[in-house]
Amino acid sequence: MSWRLQLDGGLAADFDSNLSGLGTELGTAAYNMSEVLALPIFKQENAEDGFQCILNAATSPATKVNEETLTYLNQGKSYELRLKKLGNVSQFEGKLLKSVVRVLFNDKRLQYAESEQLASWRTNRPGERLIKLDVPLSHNIIEYNANNCALNAVECLWDPTQVASCFVQVNCISTEFTPKKHGGEKGVVFRLHVDTYIHGKEQEKPIHSASCQVKVFKPKGADRKHKTDRDKMEKISDSEKEKYHPSYECTVLTEQDLSVTETNGKVQLPSDNVPIPLQLRDQSPIFHQDDSFGSFDESANNQSSGNEAGEHLAASNFLATPSVGTSIQETQEWLKQNRFGAYTKLFQNFAGADLLRLGKQDLIQIMGPADGIRLNNALQKRHVRPRLTLYVCQEHEQVYHAVYLELQTLEELRAKLAALYHIPTEHISTILRQGPTGIRVLVSDEMVENFQEESLFSLQAIKDETRSGLENHVQGETYTIIMA
Repeated sequence: MSWRLQLDGGLAADFDSNLSGLGTELGTAAYNMSEVLALPIFKQENAEDGFQCILNAATSPATKVNEETLTYLNQGKSYELRLKKLGNVSQFEGKLLKSVVRVLFNDKRLQYAESEQLASWRTNRPGERLIKLDVPLSHNIIEYNANNCALNAVECLWDPTQVASCFVQVNCISTEFTPKKHGGEKGVVFRLHVDTYIHGKEQEKPIHSASCQVKVFKPKGADRKHKTDRDKMEKISDSEKEKYHPSYECTVLTEQDLSVTETNGKVQLPSDNVPIPLQLRDQSPIFHQDDSFGSFDESANNQSSGNEAGEHLAASNFLATPSVGTSIQETQEWLKQNRFGAYTKLFQNFAGADLLRLGKQDLIQIMGPADGIRLNNALQKRHVRPRLTLYVCQEHEQVYHAVYLELQTLEELRAKLAALYHIPTEHISTILRQGPTGIRVLVSDEMVENFQEESLFSLQAIKDETRSGLENHVQGETYTIIMA
């Protein structure tokens, strides 16, 4: 009986000790960073010569394991960012490190429009900064700097033999950079990016770069979002939960490849898996002059030579699609001529080869779906599929030429036939179609719309003997084209 009493007493003692911490709120308890840093996720494989950047803010439990973690922040709240040199620090004795903390856009389209976005934000929020250093809370910081020209960056100088702790506040919210602001929009994702340099060698590449994805909400909005994500995760099965990252109390910034970062903080497009520059395709035969097709006498060509020279001169002002050898200036002009003038600033340092390296998805991210697809099609010289294709040849000839009509109008047909005959459009006065029993019918827009696809026509050109008042202003001979 005594052994039973001892067993019961032991169970009761264990039960009481297990319940001793129940009901204690995490937010009111003292927070021990050393316990968190002992977790496996915070252990660095390259601790011998690496760095560690940790943001004291919880990650979202609703990110999948194949995605990068996402951290929620409250606007204007101070969050600790710990900077530590791991392993042997003897190589840094007597040296100081400078870390530049930036708020960048994660979306590639916004990255290219960074200057415009920041200027707009500055106009709406005069005298404020996107990121600020909370100096009273920070420690082991030797010196700090907040450049007025870079509203999205702060700098701090620290000793690598000690752990530096700088508290940062992010003052912009994610929904401030969404295209529409009617309420309920999904805010953009920022990237908290840290570049670390050896002090005095800031012109060289950083010795370490790290970043993490963050979303910034209005005050207490991050807490509500965490609660929403937790409630969402509680409703799914255990097997589904395995597909998601667990939520950690702190965020370890992911080390970045130094080859894709610049000293000015702007992220370059990755150079790997870049498509081979597109080769320019031959233009459609309709735009090539074919000397074997001309049937007009030499005098007609001589009389129109002055007009042709003028047209050729005007056409020479239009640039061809950018190629590998196209200069930056020519690329800028081509963008303006093809209704991409709003993006000349984004591509101000792009030559033809740089533009051709961008894939369709890159352009969509940079410019949005509509203009991104349009520029991609223009670079590939992807013509609009014609609504109507006709095959025409001169009388008594066997070689046909394709005429592609996109608008299916009489004026478009006149322009295409003039191009084939190498004469100005206004030198074709009338176009007739030979109907049943040899009658000649005046071609109109309605008739062109009712032409059958891939119809065959034999063309005959007749010089006009008498000219109407409408044609008196045309210099040179005019002609009537008969389509049989």
